[in-house]
Amino acid sequence: MDKVVDELVKMPEVLDVYEVTGEFDIVTLISTENLSSFRNFLKNKVLKIDGIKSTVTSIILSTPKKNGAATFESEQ
Repeated sequence: MDKVVDELVKMPEVLDVYEVTGEFDIVTLISTENLSSFRNFLKNKVLKIDGIKSTVTSIILSTPKKNGAATFESEQ
């Protein structure tokens, strides 16, 4: 796992890396220009890291709170 984390940390697209418990071992926050560039990043960089067997992708739709502070009022 340390080698995978080291490789992820080196990538400019990777904003955050978390070692976690549960179903997955590592959670990363990635930023790319669009879905096509994300697909290329995943296929050509992440999945080529020795030790990564699979990935699961979730897209952030909104960020109502970040770093302990509300970023906007939610619609009601």
